[in-house]
Amino acid sequence: MSLARKGRTQRTVDYWPGFVDALSTLLLSIMFLLSVFVLAQFLLSREISGKEDVLNRLNSQINELTQLLALEKGGKQDLEDSLANLQASLASSEGERSRLQALLDQGAGSSDAANQQIGDLTGKLDAERQVSARAMSQIDLLNQQIAALRSQIAAIEGALQASEAKDEASQTKIADLGRRLNVALAQRVQELNRYRSDFFGRLREILSDRENIRIVGDRFVFQSEVLFPSGGNELNPEGQEEMAKLATAVLDLAKEIPSEINWVLRVDGHTDNVPLSGAGRYIDNWELSSARATSVVKFLISRGVPADRLAAAGFGEFQPIAEGNSPEARSQNRRIELKLTEK
Repeated sequence: MSLARKGRTQRTVDYWPGFVDALSTLLLSIMFLLSVFVLAQFLLSREISGKEDVLNRLNSQINELTQLLALEKGGKQDLEDSLANLQASLASSEGERSRLQALLDQGAGSSDAANQQIGDLTGKLDAERQVSARAMSQIDLLNQQIAALRSQIAAIEGALQASEAKDEASQTKIADLGRRLNVALAQRVQELNRYRSDFFGRLREILSDRENIRIVGDRFVFQSEVLFPSGGNELNPEGQEEMAKLATAVLDLAKEIPSEINWVLRVDGHTDNVPLSGAGRYIDNWELSSARATSVVKFLISRGVPADRLAAAGFGEFQPIAEGNSPEARSQNRRIELKLTEK
């Protein structure tokens, strides 16, 4: 029975050094990973610039640290289990030693064999004590590393919370600015609509005797026959008379509109869908509509309307207000539109 115990004792003594080497290798790997992580964290902290990048990378670091912390805890648990096994083996060896010492006291005949076993057990106890001491040292080191990781996680979470709080404050400020801007724009639109209504009311009074001049939505519409000869862009005498009335109304209104309202009177030229022959002054309806709008603008400028309050645009036949190819529809589509708007 003593020989069986001795055989088990020898196998146990051969096992633990290999286990300790494995633990040392694991510890070195963990320390290398920690060094790589610290270096990566330092480089990462220098590259973070945008607010969204900060949040995403901080979350990623927390996940990596959490995984590494789980690995550290797993290694610590393995070492604690090994330490418990060593302590149990140590207690068993102490008991065996005590038993052999008792046998030694009872009989002198077995003294030499008992002394040999006691010596073997003593050597085994010393080896196990050394292994236990190294395991305790490794556990202490792992506890320190886990504490450092927890500190880093806490710091990163604090930075993340601060960044989120700053982002929330920025979003609140942006929302408030947007609300104030919308209110200001709404007020500006209301003011411009009020002056547009006044402008159209005055034009209606001035030009109320003409059947071919009308208001459509937010636009004042002149039929081209009132202002221009067929195919031409020069205002005829009747057209100059009507535009002179318009200039007077614009100048009167300009005195009342506050300077902070950046208004403009847009003059849009439109034609019917009959293509030009190309043999005349204008190649197509695009050029004719643009030339007519420009002619109106130049006449208004000659009557004192500021040039920076006027704009001219030509749309050719591509914005009709009456569908079809009847003479009535084409007559309605040949027009000059005036619209009081904001730049």
